Amino acid sequence: MFVRTYAGALLGIDAVKVTVEVNITGGGLGLYLVGLPDNAVKESEQRIRAAFENSGERMSGRKVVVSLAPADLRKEGSGFDLPIAVGILAAMGRVEADAVCDTMFVGELSLDGSLKPVRGVLPVAVAARQAGLRRLILPVENAGEAAVVTELEVLGAGTLREVMECLNGERTIPRAEPPCRDPFESPEQRYAEDFADVKGQTHVKRALEIAAAGGHNVLMIGAPGSGKTMLARRLPTILPPLTREEALETTKIHSVAGKTDFAGGLMTLRPFRAPHHLTSQVALIGGGQSPRPGEVSLAHNGVLFLDELPEFGRSVLEVLRQPLEEKRIVVSRAKYSVEYPANFTLVAAMNPCPCGYYNHPAKECTCSPGAVHRYMGRISGPLLDRIDLQVEVTPVPPSDLTSAAPGEPSAAIRERVIRAREVQAARFRDVQGVHTNAMMGSSLLRACCRLNRASAALLERAMEQLSLSARAYDRILKVARTIADLAGRAEIVAADVAEAIGYRSLDRGTWGR
Repeated sequence: MFVRTYAGALLGIDAVKVTVEVNITGGGLGLYLVGLPDNAVKESEQRIRAAFENSGERMSGRKVVVSLAPADLRKEGSGFDLPIAVGILAAMGRVEADAVCDTMFVGELSLDGSLKPVRGVLPVAVAARQAGLRRLILPVENAGEAAVVTELEVLGAGTLREVMECLNGERTIPRAEPPCRDPFESPEQRYAEDFADVKGQTHVKRALEIAAAGGHNVLMIGAPGSGKTMLARRLPTILPPLTREEALETTKIHSVAGKTDFAGGLMTLRPFRAPHHLTSQVALIGGGQSPRPGEVSLAHNGVLFLDELPEFGRSVLEVLRQPLEEKRIVVSRAKYSVEYPANFTLVAAMNPCPCGYYNHPAKECTCSPGAVHRYMGRISGPLLDRIDLQVEVTPVPPSDLTSAAPGEPSAAIRERVIRAREVQAARFRDVQGVHTNAMMGSSLLRACCRLNRASAALLERAMEQLSLSARAYDRILKVARTIADLAGRAEIVAADVAEAIGYRSLDRGTWGR
């Protein structure tokens, strides 16, 4: 007997529909899997046989051929266990064939017949809806995550026996509901941190506000204990709330990477990723033998924080160049390639020298000038050029630390950021792929960042005196445009350019002079 049902295969952060065709014939014995299955899929035969026996069923004694189409797409992971098992049961006549023809299945089978959760069910659910299928059956632990996809009946089952009884009409499995009916009804964001907790550091908070408003990258350099990490962790609190589309895309990335909890639902807070400086290239950028998103993609639509920047390996830092420019990562293999989005705000922090006290107002630096130069040299010029705002963080005076007056709360700063983002949304509404000032290309820079005579002369002098690159020139224009947007000005004035130039004072060529 021939039966057809459906599964989903991950390809990047999306999934494609896989047709599971099962044919049982009288000639021959055994189970044959075709269609480029990887080892995890090939091993499903043993899991399925044991699950059948512990569920009161027996594998057919005749020849069983299972084809996973399209045959030229590699099938990876244990999520194919359930669709293959259901297809075999339908071909054996143990499950109604008509009940599986409009359903997609995903899930790993335990030897006792129970279903184990798998990663990537959200893009699989999206693929099922796009394919016009009516229903998705998967492990109950994954049901909440997949239930955020509307116009699709999502059923969470605990065992293979439950799935069989549901398909035969002997059991009713309630339709899964998302953990939160509508997480976007209230735009309120709840973070454990708030800028009101930060004493002093007014100029650094100003730089982070500009970074949040225009999507600019930031480098904070200062002595240990000056508050760099504390400030960085509060940047997500002043970013605009995630839109529904951003939340879906961000959640899909985390689902594919297996970073979502089993409670499911869409992510409503912007991600904040802070990998350790011993992180490898693959962990940071993504890839591997079975490609998965790296930290730069997990930080998509959020913040990537690199603390102790010079302690990262040189080769690890250099792979950041492409995603900082193109906002995406392409992992290529001999027979295929996958693309992961990587539109993040980079926030980096570092000490000014090996001992950490170069330019400290109270403590003396013990490093030689050559040691300071070599330490700063660990950050390449091309990477430094891609960081728009370079801010020196000085220790807060004791008088400010003991002050009882709280700082400006994150909610107030976020309101100004949102207004600036609305200006940019209107400016780039007809430009595909550009949402913030930091994403502007050369043509948009000429159109949106025109300077008057005084501003142009000021920038020209700064380029000559600071020996800035052409890329730094563009970065200054983008930052000046954001400063003007925060002030509600349509034109860029000299004060905007002067403030933007001030945020390039930590370039390698000028630091310490």
